[in-house]
Amino acid sequence: MTKPRIVICSFYTPDEYYGNHAKQLLEQLDELGLEHELLEVQKNEGDDWADVTRKKIGFIKKVCDRNPDKMVFWIDVDCRISYLPDYIANSSADLIGFQRSFGSPMQIGYNNRTRFWEPSFWGVNATKQGRKLIDDAYALEQRAEIKATDDYFLEEAWRANSRLISFQMIPTTAIMRDRAMTEPGQHPPFFSFGSSGNVADFKDKVVQHGAAKKIGTRRQILRRVKRLERILPRAIKNPLRRMADGVGITGLLTQGRPTHIDPARRTALGQMLNAGMNGQQQDLETAKWDFEKKFLASNQDQATIDVASSFLYYSDRPSENIIPVTWWSKPFPGNFGDWLSPLMISHYTSSKIILQAPTKPTTKKNLVAIGSIGRFIKPNSVVVGTGISSEEIELSKKADYHSVRGPLTAAVLSRSGGPQVESFGDPGLAISEVIQLKRGKTNGRVAFIRHFSHLAIPVRLPENYDEVSVLLSHPDQIKNFLQNLIGYDSVVTSAMHVMIACQSYGIPCGLVTFEGFQENVHGTGIKYQDYALGAGVEVMNPEIIALDLTKLDSDHLVRDISVSKEKKLEVLDAIKSAIARFDN
Repeated sequence: MTKPRIVICSFYTPDEYYGNHAKQLLEQLDELGLEHELLEVQKNEGDDWADVTRKKIGFIKKVCDRNPDKMVFWIDVDCRISYLPDYIANSSADLIGFQRSFGSPMQIGYNNRTRFWEPSFWGVNATKQGRKLIDDAYALEQRAEIKATDDYFLEEAWRANSRLISFQMIPTTAIMRDRAMTEPGQHPPFFSFGSSGNVADFKDKVVQHGAAKKIGTRRQILRRVKRLERILPRAIKNPLRRMADGVGITGLLTQGRPTHIDPARRTALGQMLNAGMNGQQQDLETAKWDFEKKFLASNQDQATIDVASSFLYYSDRPSENIIPVTWWSKPFPGNFGDWLSPLMISHYTSSKIILQAPTKPTTKKNLVAIGSIGRFIKPNSVVVGTGISSEEIELSKKADYHSVRGPLTAAVLSRSGGPQVESFGDPGLAISEVIQLKRGKTNGRVAFIRHFSHLAIPVRLPENYDEVSVLLSHPDQIKNFLQNLIGYDSVVTSAMHVMIACQSYGIPCGLVTFEGFQENVHGTGIKYQDYALGAGVEVMNPEIIALDLTKLDSDHLVRDISVSKEKKLEVLDAIKSAIARFDN
């Protein structure tokens, strides 16, 4: 394939924020071998941010005029691209970019957005209509006397020319989002968005198109609550948290955004999910059959269908006894570490296991086990091996504690007025006693396993690395996952419970996080020390690594750490003791 004829352009003011980003962007584009034009612009006396941004239109026109046979891309100077995919660099469309607010095709419509295009990264081709769009935007910018930013003039030119323009939307999966989920067959993400905060500051001071869809009441309240929570002292903050968690306000405010699917599809998926959760096998099969007669399942749909079957495995048992177990069931189709909870519990009881969602209130006795979900322990909870992700919380002092993850969790419990707990250990460390596998000859390769919040990060792997996914929930899938894992020489992971599983089976393992993405995994990081102290092993905190692992000497990352047989048996005793609380 011939090298695409493209130019990437941007400009910046010489202040510290934009100046530093310009240097970084220049270095990145040079490394990628992409032709570029970066211009330093000066603010005139009296100019503000909006005045500077509208100059982009004239600058882009000049770049287009200087390069009449090349596709010209604009990128905000604080954004980044890890590479430029062929489907973008070799596009034949007049105009290419992300939809406003990085929306998906299911969200197209001016009733949803004030503008159609996201202005942080877009390109115009060396076509008659592409260049006419830029010429029209520039002509308007030169004569307009309104207070407006660059994207206003781009939007006006787009609306005026849209009937004649061919355009291409870049898929939203191309964005490196925090905690984003990947889908089979998607293009690897290449674009990361930067934000100086100026957009929000000037939102009500510049001319906008139409009426934007307002942020939902629930999201507005959540934002305000988070801002308030940050400034409140602990003595006030913790009681408010307990009240919000206890009556279900937290669950209401933090539930996922509604998906853009039609009501009939949503109803059918909900019927399958409810049937799986409640042990109704026939209802699940009927709902699945009805769905397949009407719809073609998307990746998201299939994840819901798969997790419904996983719920059914635990809820459809012949026993009359029920144990509500608390774990994070999302993201669908399930996350390995979270779904260890019902697996470990079900191994030592014949009772039905049903989900008690962490953020939902309940008057029934419930079992809380694996995960950093100590905040959601309720007065009627039975607790075994649960941990915390931050010491800035208060634990329920009335719950029935059989063990906690480690001494740091125990100290927070004691400070909260709860009992002194001296039995420690994350239940996941005993997985090798539940799924007994023997480690034999290995394959000479390294398994690379990311925390689900890291799945969209564009990493480059060495030849001897194999990527293995943690997105699974059914016990058969978990067994296959572990059977695969013990065949590797070692594991490099950013998922704590993958590391814990490795230490249970005696697989050498390295724990990492990724430069620039350290905040993806919630919490302050105390859970790693808490786990290790509770398990009686060496503390292993995540090591920050670059996204290009081909330049990394990974041998120093990996440690051969194993949990003792005695600790595993101690943890199993605590699990059995907790389960006994639910015997009829």
